[in-house]
Amino acid sequence: MRLRPLFLGVALAAAPAFAAATTSDFSVGPQYDTTHVYVAPQDVDAFVRSFAATFEGQSTKQGIATVTPTPSSTSTQLVQSPSGAVSVFGFRTPVPYPFGLERTGYLVTDLDAAIKAAEQAGAATVVTAFDDPIGRDAVISWPGGVNMQLYWHTNKPSYEALRHVPENRIYLPAASAAKFVTAFTRFAHGKVVSDDAKAPVTEIGGTSGTYRRIRLASGYGKATVLVTDGHLVWPYGTEVTGYEVDDLAAALARATQSGAKVVVPAHEESDRHAAMVQFPGGYVAEIHAAR
Repeated sequence: MRLRPLFLGVALAAAPAFAAATTSDFSVGPQYDTTHVYVAPQDVDAFVRSFAATFEGQSTKQGIATVTPTPSSTSTQLVQSPSGAVSVFGFRTPVPYPFGLERTGYLVTDLDAAIKAAEQAGAATVVTAFDDPIGRDAVISWPGGVNMQLYWHTNKPSYEALRHVPENRIYLPAASAAKFVTAFTRFAHGKVVSDDAKAPVTEIGGTSGTYRRIRLASGYGKATVLVTDGHLVWPYGTEVTGYEVDDLAAALARATQSGAKVVVPAHEESDRHAAMVQFPGGYVAEIHAAR
């Protein structure tokens, strides 16, 4: 499939400067932020082993719990690594809507105040705050339909700082990208690190033309907004997180040895060497090392 050229530098103006934040920064640190991975129960163990091996991490003990405000049952465990963490869910029951659509969970210092600040910045609360076995949670949605969980722990966790901070990879159309950037950076007390209106479309599977790539940073970690017309080849757009490693070739070797598949071979991009990997259970991740 051939992607047509994108000239979004013309179609979408530069990311607007956002209004000075009038609320507190509720972030705790990127080591407390997780990508939410939903896999079938029979694939959980294989996924956990492969992800942990690839990124040289380790998993907590698996438990069974209700993590939604309505009745449900899932296995739950946290896999931590120097490149980022994932919360793994293997639902034994049907997944109550809208769970499974949230991409990440962000720990905050004050859940109710963080929800209010997100709403003031332009988010909508799609799952109001509720109790879970170890704290409280809510799900919010940003312009463009970008769903995220905010959570708070009854007992404050203490995790080591990450060696590499992962990036939340957010694919959006031009009509909502600027709105998302403005709203999220206001809430997160974030900043635009770079804004390339003519990034080569080969970075996201195309053959010719350009697209717009906006990189953000905040106390919640990194985010990359990829502005496209939606004419994407698989697996681009299915990955929600990009993980940085010291040695890409070594990470890909660990991935394949532990049951994952390289679905986009290693290649050079503007500032990195990158590849795409599919783990047991279907989860797709971008993996990269700095050039």
